[in-house]
Amino acid sequence: MGLDAKALRAAATVAALAPVIAIGIPLQTLILKFSLGDPGRVPVLFHRYALRAIGVTTHVVGAPAKGRPLLMTSNHSSWLDILVLGAITPVSFVAKSEIASWPVFGSLARLQRSIFVDRARRTATSAVSREMAERMQAGDAVVLFAEGTSSDGNRVLPFRSALLGAAQQAIGGEGAGAVYVQPVSIAYVKRNGLPLGLRTRSEIAWYGDIDFVPHLWAVLRNGAIDVTVAFGTPVRVDASVNRKTLTRELEQQVRRMTSHALRGGARPVATSPDAAEGVSTPAPVLEG
Repeated sequence: MGLDAKALRAAATVAALAPVIAIGIPLQTLILKFSLGDPGRVPVLFHRYALRAIGVTTHVVGAPAKGRPLLMTSNHSSWLDILVLGAITPVSFVAKSEIASWPVFGSLARLQRSIFVDRARRTATSAVSREMAERMQAGDAVVLFAEGTSSDGNRVLPFRSALLGAAQQAIGGEGAGAVYVQPVSIAYVKRNGLPLGLRTRSEIAWYGDIDFVPHLWAVLRNGAIDVTVAFGTPVRVDASVNRKTLTRELEQQVRRMTSHALRGGARPVATSPDAAEGVSTPAPVLEG
């Protein structure tokens, strides 16, 4: 495809998305302001439409957990991750506070009911954990990108345990003796039908100091993308579970599922001896 044709592809995608955004923002605003129906429905429909317009095909392995309260912990490599997960099930994301001020995308994030964290404030973690716990107690599924940053898409970075404290805070909610934490893997596996390699996969990833708008335009220009999303075994968490032990178990599950998908596997590897029950229970380790 020539350069002009690529630019035309990107322009056509923007033209397809613009009116949907123009209608969706006021519609979702009214739904949230006046409690008109399910607040998660419009974001899911928008994300599905956006993926179709961009040319992203999602292959889902497993399913989102049904148990509540629920926290999903995922790896993170691209702004596309938001669209991909948001198209599968209604969720609220934990996002960096800078996004709230972005034109258009900030409005979309707020209407998605994202939880914003200010990484420059030392007290931010505690405040965000409380808000995450309140959302989960109310029945929302909350997505935490547990690496704390984005990667080049070829690896899973170490998970950070601080915000996982929200899971244990949620246990204190009325009627909640335990919460469920589900590991989720996102792996970009093909572009234009061809397997992605180390270099080409990193072109889809948005990480480091890459400027957003040029990266967005490049993704829109360069063709169809296949992504595999694998939902791991939910971990039942009660007050006795050590946060760092839990973080390691979740990271290991996501690392195995991501590696499997990047190698071309169609299904994730077994993640728990209790897989038949649908829930993994880590060995209780008291906080020291």
